[in-house]
Amino acid sequence: MSLLKTMLNRIIPKRAVQAEQSNTDNNKLLVGNLEVCDLPELGIFNLELRVDTGATTSSLHVDNLVRIRKGGKRFLKFDIHPDVHQIEKVTTCRTPRHSVRRIKSSNGTSERRYVIKTTLSLGSESWPIELTLTDRSDMNYLMLLGREGMSDRLLVDPSQSFLLNKVN
Repeated sequence: MSLLKTMLNRIIPKRAVQAEQSNTDNNKLLVGNLEVCDLPELGIFNLELRVDTGATTSSLHVDNLVRIRKGGKRFLKFDIHPDVHQIEKVTTCRTPRHSVRRIKSSNGTSERRYVIKTTLSLGSESWPIELTLTDRSDMNYLMLLGREGMSDRLLVDPSQSFLLNKVN
């Protein structure tokens, strides 16, 4: 029994130290459950998003989604209302289609969604992200940031909101 305790004392402290070092050494951004982001390649700025560690993929609410083929390449054209307080403001986006995926939503239904690649800017950091395009009109936030989109760059404090600079 004492051999087991000795082994556990050697293993557990090392793992705890390794976990602590990995969080601080990587300089991860500390974010809350809600944040403000930019999608500069799409011309979208100051967009409030929900950070959801329970979701695998990230999604963006779009309207008027149209498939376009130009020069043999596939594009998607869509509208977004980036400011929920000014619904009449519309941003029209056109971007290459990356893929199509079957996504299981939070209510358990499965649907095919178009996927785009774009740049996400959050706080002082920017990185490439894949977004599925969908109808989130019944949700409170136009964008959901899932685990894949976090790219091992974030630490999430679900008890806080807007830990990064919020633009008014």
